[in-house]
Amino acid sequence: MAFPEGFLWGGSSSSAQVEGGYDCDGRGLSIWDVKQLNEGTCSFHYASDFFHHWKEDIALMAEMGFKCYRMSINWARILPHGDDEIPNEKGLEFYDRVFDECLKYHIEPVVTLLHFETPVSLINRYGAWIDRRCVDAFVKYCE
Repeated sequence: MAFPEGFLWGGSSSSAQVEGGYDCDGRGLSIWDVKQLNEGTCSFHYASDFFHHWKEDIALMAEMGFKCYRMSINWARILPHGDDEIPNEKGLEFYDRVFDECLKYHIEPVVTLLHFETPVSLINRYGAWIDRRCVDAFVKYCE
């Protein structure tokens, strides 16, 4: 049985699951970076280290015949404190390179802007989503 015309064969991930690079290029901390698991360690700091292996990972996706890749952008990589006036240029450049690499292999990026990666700074200052300022910060991030 064949997939119907236009079917998007692909995979998905969240930045917390795969990205790593929590301390690279000016990225701020998100809630997954401080979540303690298994005897106090944080396995999300490095995840599968997509941050350092994105080219080879995307090449593997192409080898598997992926037509799309649903991925999340880490809010704290773009706005390290969640509501910074100026976006982190290194963070924007990272995602630009990832998108370009996907397109090189005819893989359509499908982006999720939030996959449970709220910046820690917003939680510490506002208590996260219970405060309208966190919502306003999210709107700014989306823009």
